[in-house]
Amino acid sequence: MEKLVEAFALHAAAQNDSVRQVDAKTANKHAKKVNEAFDKLCAHGDAGRDALAALFIHPRMDVRVKAAAFLLRHRTDEATVVLNVTVRPVTCRDA
Repeated sequence: MEKLVEAFALHAAAQNDSVRQVDAKTANKHAKKVNEAFDKLCAHGDAGRDALAALFIHPRMDVRVKAAAFLLRHRTDEATVVLNVTVRPVTCRDA
């Protein structure tokens, strides 16, 4: 399962990098790979989803957020913490 978690992280990061480079075709390719890795992890049941939670402390924020979004139903409290820590409130000064 570790290889699947690594694949999820690799493709989540690559997807976001492709979006930043305005390369939709490549971003979509990586999005499909993210979904494939998640589906394979889910085939392992709770153990597979629990393995993905290791990405909650990944160095890249976008990978942490993607993992949290995919695990909101399974690991609600932990995923919510990841998302809340990641998002900072927007104030009028930010506009």
